[in-house]
Amino acid sequence: MGLLDRFRKESKEDKIAMESKQLSTKLEKICKGDHDTYEALLDTMFLDPRKISVSMKDAVGRAKKSEKAKDLVRAKIWYEIAGGLAIYKDDSKKVDEYFSKCKEMSPSEKYLILKRTEKAVAKAQEYYKKHLKD
Repeated sequence: MGLLDRFRKESKEDKIAMESKQLSTKLEKICKGDHDTYEALLDTMFLDPRKISVSMKDAVGRAKKSEKAKDLVRAKIWYEIAGGLAIYKDDSKKVDEYFSKCKEMSPSEKYLILKRTEKAVAKAQEYYKKHLKD
């Protein structure tokens, strides 16, 4: 490998960042002018939830365990993961439940998804059906 080849090679992080940018652009096209729904999903949904190695049930279990241990930061992160997986599973009720828990633990954070759960989950499903091929 030559000296210049070292500089030309894309790093793994650059490649992931570029893929993420392309996927978020696809989400933006699906939301077509509904900026609020786009922003709500951008902060909460997984663009490819098949890459998440934990189940929604396990994430909730870990969140509750962390909550009991008074580790609210970790609990909030696990609830966010569970909420993102609930979006993928098309379960608006669970999305509300898990992101409401996040809001309780961190009242200063805005969870826009709580204002438009049904619409956001529907748009996410449209994205998943169009862009995730099993």
